[in-house]
Amino acid sequence: MGERLVTEILPSYLQGAWWSPADTTDASEVRDASTGDPVTLVSTAGIDLEGALAYARDVGQRGLGGLTFHQRAVRLKQFALALTERKEELYALSSRTGATKQDSWVDIDGGIGVLFSYSGKGRRELPNAKVYVDGPVEPLSKDGSFLGRHIYTRLPGVAVQINAFNFPVWGALEKFAPAFLAGVPTIVKPATPTAYLAEAFVRILVESGLLPDGSLQLVSGAVPGLFDHLGLGDLVGFTGSASTAEKLRAQAADGVRFTSETDSINASILGPDATPGTPEFDAYVRQLVTEMTTKAGQKCTAIRRALVPAASVDAVIDAVRARIDERVVVGDPRTEGVTMGPLASIAQRDEVLRQVSRLVDAGGEIVVGSTGGEGAFVSPMLVRFRDAATPAAHEVEAFGPVASVLPYDTVGEAAELVARGGGSLVTSIATHDPEIAVELTTRISAFNGRVLLLDRDDARSSTGHGSPLPNLVHGGPGRAGGGEELGGIRAVLHHMQRTAVQGSPEMLTALTGVWHAGATARPDGRHPFRKSLAELRIGDQVASASREVTLDDIETFAHFTGDTFYAHMDEESAAANPFFPGRVAHGYLLVSWAAGLFVDPDPGPVLANYGLENLRFITPVSPGDEIRVDLTAKQITPRETDEYGEVRWDAVIRNQDDETVATYDVLTLVAKS
Repeated sequence: MGERLVTEILPSYLQGAWWSPADTTDASEVRDASTGDPVTLVSTAGIDLEGALAYARDVGQRGLGGLTFHQRAVRLKQFALALTERKEELYALSSRTGATKQDSWVDIDGGIGVLFSYSGKGRRELPNAKVYVDGPVEPLSKDGSFLGRHIYTRLPGVAVQINAFNFPVWGALEKFAPAFLAGVPTIVKPATPTAYLAEAFVRILVESGLLPDGSLQLVSGAVPGLFDHLGLGDLVGFTGSASTAEKLRAQAADGVRFTSETDSINASILGPDATPGTPEFDAYVRQLVTEMTTKAGQKCTAIRRALVPAASVDAVIDAVRARIDERVVVGDPRTEGVTMGPLASIAQRDEVLRQVSRLVDAGGEIVVGSTGGEGAFVSPMLVRFRDAATPAAHEVEAFGPVASVLPYDTVGEAAELVARGGGSLVTSIATHDPEIAVELTTRISAFNGRVLLLDRDDARSSTGHGSPLPNLVHGGPGRAGGGEELGGIRAVLHHMQRTAVQGSPEMLTALTGVWHAGATARPDGRHPFRKSLAELRIGDQVASASREVTLDDIETFAHFTGDTFYAHMDEESAAANPFFPGRVAHGYLLVSWAAGLFVDPDPGPVLANYGLENLRFITPVSPGDEIRVDLTAKQITPRETDEYGEVRWDAVIRNQDDETVATYDVLTLVAKS
């Protein structure tokens, strides 16, 4: 593929083919952030967005709908491997956006990491099915013939993903991965200044031949009239400014799910215990400088407000200045030794300097760095406010290598200052005092999507203030957009509809792929442990014989295991316990015996028992009682990449009066053939 060195038009990928406009008269020119050299032209004149949406709803939905969660998860891993194999091409293009190699690692490898993460979580946490069951069974009748459950099914529309310029790879893939896993096709619209990098990763995926038809489309440029064609079942995920988010939200028709992640004035609090010379002070300064300079501060999660005890403000300023002087070299990221590149464009530089001027006009003083510089280059700047209540400090964002330092006197005041930001993606707290950490976290969490606690114990392993992770929620209230992305499987479910379903055990078993008590069970015939995964069916069952529990059995188990708890060994004390009629059998004795009652001991398809879940002891068992067990194949999950799968068995131990003694799930690994 290689670098784009000429001003050719940047194509879109629509309806299974690459498309470019016939008329490029009004195309926008995109330039290299460092040199100003032309990179590409961007235009969507004449684009058929209605056709792209129809293609996604028809071809894309059909292609993804034929795959289970696990099959989609495997594809995500394959996408990640395909991008990894050609990521040097992406790095070469990324440098033209102003990104250093470290910045590109965050964007490119970070995006690939999201694919790997969702691939793993999809196979571990979702069934190998097309319906996701949420929560426990809700009994709706005394005889168990009428039940309720909640299920998630995929939305029938399109996920339109409108991304910001700062992370053209990560920003797209962190939206695409959960949508794909949910089974919803995606249309990606990258920001124009860095759209050529998004086009490059989409081209790699297209050329890999791994994408199901219609599952991913790319619009390289404007999307005129797109919202006119969106409706119930469609989603819009937006990252960018709060003002643009509101304009787009107003265009979305009723029924369109709209989520936004917007700019926020994130804070970082230096705890009152983190005085100069402590590990927390040093970690705080390192983190602050990192957040000011990574991606030249062009991060929605960057620290914009450094909240510092009044007595430590001068020390923080001096330490930040010293670290920047020592570690930060501004220049073309392709030059050896450069650690911070330019802003994305001249226009972005002008916007950052305009916002810095607003901060200065409001009373801020630039104490580190300056507004000078050539081209799109800007030095890191720290702006000091002596009055922490200055409104501009909590409202104005210079989306670049700029942070303000604000003094506070009490922990309560620090919490109030965080809230003045109107809602943030993240706030970090540097403290080694648990009481301070608890007070601040409980007071500020309502205003944040994420809180990071930084101290000497986690400073080396911390992923950092500004790094959203696939398994944790990314988003925030208020000014931060009020939306949620990532957060593990939560993001997948955002692309699905939760529905309450009521019916008989038979119907719910058919719908969910999970056996429900009262549905058909087959206790006769060949032992289920003799059946391979290909032969086993939900509802196959072992109904065991009974076994009497004697006092000698209880005492033998107690002495053999060392569990001589009084309820098993002391009749008088056990009888005085409100839960027991006298001495009773150990619960784990009963579970052990149950295994002996249902197991088929000979070698066969069952390879291993790898655990129990949801174990509950319900009715005590006294000497002289009998127990038996029903073991029913509850859920069968073939693994896509192994020669075995997982079988979840419903185990119910009953006594001679047919009372339920214990319930639990047995987990086994079973060969496919």
